[in-house]
Amino acid sequence: MKKSSFVAMILGTIGGILFALGMCMALIPEWNAFEPGIIMGIIGIIVLLIMVVVWRKMENKAPAKLSGKTIGAVLIGITGALLLGVGMCLTMVWSRMLPGIVIGIIGIAVLLCLIPFIKGLK
Repeated sequence: MKKSSFVAMILGTIGGILFALGMCMALIPEWNAFEPGIIMGIIGIIVLLIMVVVWRKMENKAPAKLSGKTIGAVLIGITGALLLGVGMCLTMVWSRMLPGIVIGIIGIAVLLCLIPFIKGLK
């Protein structure tokens, strides 16, 4: 394993755990930790952004540039993840099986659209 991959794996794990724990703290009312959860989630996002910068620097790659395609891919990814999450919530939390399955499948389809959007069709 390359050193850059190992560093990215460690920072990604730490950032992902901090973000996930922060969101749990913020969104589970029984924990009564909304504000600390938001702070921990933000720290997790910062660690993940640092991971991207450090990995690109260690791989001697140019900094990521922001283009319309990049923004579009991010928006498609966010939309697909939210649709999939709403479908799961409808099914598991609110016992609305049919709409949950339909919305979840739409979310999966939107996420699958990322592949041809990013890689292109040949």
